[in-house]
Amino acid sequence: MSETSTPQAGGRPFGADDDWDTIDEAVRDQLGPLLTAGTNLLNGSDLMGRLDPLSLFSPLLRTGLAAAARPDKVAGVITRTGSEMLRATAAAAIRAAGGSPSYAPQRGKDRRFTDPAWTSNAGYWWLREIYHDWEQSLLEIIRDSETPPAVKQRAEFAVQLIIDALAPTNFPLGNPAVIKKALDTGGLSLAKGARNFVHDVRTNRGAPQQVVQGVHTVGEDMAVTPGKVVFRNDLMELIQYAPSTAQVHEIPLLFSPPWINKYYIMDLAPGRSLVQWAVDHGHTVFMISYRNPDERMRNVQMDDYLISGPIAALEVVRNITGAETVNLLGLCLGGTLTMATLAYLDAVGLELINSATFLNTLIDFSEPGLLGIFTDEASIRRLEKTMKRTGFLPKEDMQRSFNLLRTNDLIWNYAVSSWLMGEEPAAFDLLSWNNDSTRMPAEMHTFYLRSCYVENQLARGVMELAGERLDLAKVDQDLYFLSAEQDHIAPWKSSYAGARLPAGNVRFVLSNSGHIAGIVNPPSPKSIHRVLEGKKQLPADPAAWMAAATIHPVTWWEDWAEWIASRAGGMRKPPRMGNRKYRPIADAPGTYVLEA
Repeated sequence: MSETSTPQAGGRPFGADDDWDTIDEAVRDQLGPLLTAGTNLLNGSDLMGRLDPLSLFSPLLRTGLAAAARPDKVAGVITRTGSEMLRATAAAAIRAAGGSPSYAPQRGKDRRFTDPAWTSNAGYWWLREIYHDWEQSLLEIIRDSETPPAVKQRAEFAVQLIIDALAPTNFPLGNPAVIKKALDTGGLSLAKGARNFVHDVRTNRGAPQQVVQGVHTVGEDMAVTPGKVVFRNDLMELIQYAPSTAQVHEIPLLFSPPWINKYYIMDLAPGRSLVQWAVDHGHTVFMISYRNPDERMRNVQMDDYLISGPIAALEVVRNITGAETVNLLGLCLGGTLTMATLAYLDAVGLELINSATFLNTLIDFSEPGLLGIFTDEASIRRLEKTMKRTGFLPKEDMQRSFNLLRTNDLIWNYAVSSWLMGEEPAAFDLLSWNNDSTRMPAEMHTFYLRSCYVENQLARGVMELAGERLDLAKVDQDLYFLSAEQDHIAPWKSSYAGARLPAGNVRFVLSNSGHIAGIVNPPSPKSIHRVLEGKKQLPADPAAWMAAATIHPVTWWEDWAEWIASRAGGMRKPPRMGNRKYRPIADAPGTYVLEA
C-alpha cells in the first residue's frame, strides 16, 4: 500500500503534501520552545529551525514510513548488502595474509580516502569497503521508496548528510592520517585539535573554521583595483575603476554582482581579479556594491533592487561616459537581475544595453539542482515566519545552508584537519570572501524564492517587476553565458536551458571547476573551456551541445575578452573619474562593502 492511500478520519486519504507539512509544523511548534528553553546553544532562538534548517524531518519521516510498508524490498537490499560485506571481509582476510583477492569493486574517486593506508592496509581497506556498502544500501532503500520525486530527493539528501557525518575519516581511529600525525607529534596534534574544537564551539556555533580570521583585508589585499565611488543611494554604491590603458573602448562595462555575497569575488586579488582583467583590456568598468541589509530594509523588494540597482547605475554610467548604451555583466543572482533588467527596459521601450554577459546564472529554474529541493512553498512559509521577527535572513543561516550542500568539502574536511589533526585553517582569499557573507531582506528574499524557484516566473514570461511584465522573448541583444561544469548552485544544464530563452544571439561557454572557482579563473595550465563554434542557435539537448563543443585549453577569460571587445565599440580617451553631477565620493572599495 502506498503512502497516499492510508485512510484518515473523515474519509480523505492521508499523505498529501499539506498533511506532512502540517505534521512538520506541529513538531516544530512543540519541540522548538522545549529545545530553546533555558539554553543559549547556537545563540538560542528558533533552535528547531537551526537544527533542521533545510526542513528535512518531514521527507525523512515520509520516506521511512514508505520503506517500512515494503519490507520485502528492504530485506532484498539488506541481503545483497550483507553478501557484499561478506565478500569484502573475505577479500580483506586474503589481503592480510599477503594474497591478492579477485574481489575489487569499482569505486569513484573519493578524496577522503587518498591516504595510501586505505589501499595498502587490509584493515583500512575493509573499513572503506564496508562503509561504501552501507552507504549504497541506505541510498538504494531511499530511491526505491514510493514517495514523490521531490520528497525522495530531499530524503536522499538528508540520508547522505548522515552518511557523510559517520564516515570513518571523521573519527581518530578510523583515519590513518590522523593516527600518523598523532604519532609523529607525540599526541600534540590531538591536543591542538581539542583546543580548536572547544574554540569553535564557543565562537563559531560549533562549526569548524574554514579560514584564518584577519589574514585578508578588504581594500588592502582584496578588492584593491584602483577606483572611486561615484554614486551612492540607500541600496548600493557605484564604483568607477581607474583606466590602466591609454585608450579605452567607447562602450563602458557595468558589473552586476549578487547581493547574497559581496561584490569583490569579481575583484578578489591582484592576478585573480576579473575587474582588473577587464580594465587591463581597455574597458571602462563600473561595479555595483550593495549594502548589507538590516532590519530597516525588511520591506525592500526585488523591484527596489531593479530600479535602485542596475537601472540607477545605468543612468550614472551613461552620464559619466557619454555613451548611449552599456555592456552589462551579471553574476549568479546578479545575472538573474540582469536578465530582468533587459526585459524591463524592453517593456518600457528603452535601448540602454548593448550586450550582456551572464556568469553561472539561472534564468530557467525548472531544474535548479539541490537548492530547488529546499525551496518548496512549505519551506518558504517557514522561512517567512523566521524572518518576520528580524526583517532579514541572517547571514549565518545563508552560509550554513550553502555549507550543507557540500558537507565533505566545506564542513568535514575542516573538522578533520582542525579538530583531529590540530592544523590551522589555510589563509585562502576565496574562503575569506566566502566567510564575508551578507543578510537578505525579508520581502525580497521570499519573492525571489517563490517567484523563481517555486513558480519559475521569469522563464515563463509572467514575472512582474516595477509594474512591467518581463518577456524574455523580446530580449534580442548579443548574450554571453558562462557556466561551470561542477557548479552545484547553478547547474550548467539548467543555465543552458535559460540561455535558450532570449531571442538574441547567444554564445554559451562551459568552464571547468565549480560555482566560484569557475569565475576566479585567471590564465592557468589547468584552465579549459568548451564552446560550440559557428552556431547561432543552441540545440535543445545540452548533451548534444556537449558532444559537438570544442575544448580549448585556456581560461574562458580569454574567450570572453575577444567576445566583449568586438561589442565594445571603437577606442577613445578614457573618461574622467566621475563628473560635475556625479563627483567622486570615496576611494574604492567604498563603505558598503565593509559593513558587517
